[in-house]
Amino acid sequence: QVDVVQSGGGLVQPGGSLRLSCVASGDIHSIYMMAWYRQAPGQEREQVATITSGGRTTYADFVKGRFTISRDNAEKTIGLQMSSLKPDDTAVYYCTARIMGTATRTAAWYWGQGTQVTVSS
Repeated sequence: QVDVVQSGGGLVQPGGSLRLSCVASGDIHSIYMMAWYRQAPGQEREQVATITSGGRTTYADFVKGRFTISRDNAEKTIGLQMSSLKPDDTAVYYCTARIMGTATRTAAWYWGQGTQVTVSS
């Protein structure tokens, strides 16, 4: 069994910063791609940023220069530092990781529980 648990989020004023974190635990052999997604009310889930096991990153245009994704392979964690937040960033944020189980030796995407980020004055 693999668990992915998120922390962080909350309410912040426009222009403020927040950090989201995510930790994977359980029957883990390897962790490949990790990523953050978000879903605003009435909208489809969209990719925010990705990071490979080697540390290569990609960002959606709407967060470039404002958000930074990071990971710690030893600790099995992923982070998202969000700065210069805008009301349009309000959404439920999800972390996800492609993980190979030690027992199954098959890879699958595992998702965190989601955390609300609200940007409002």
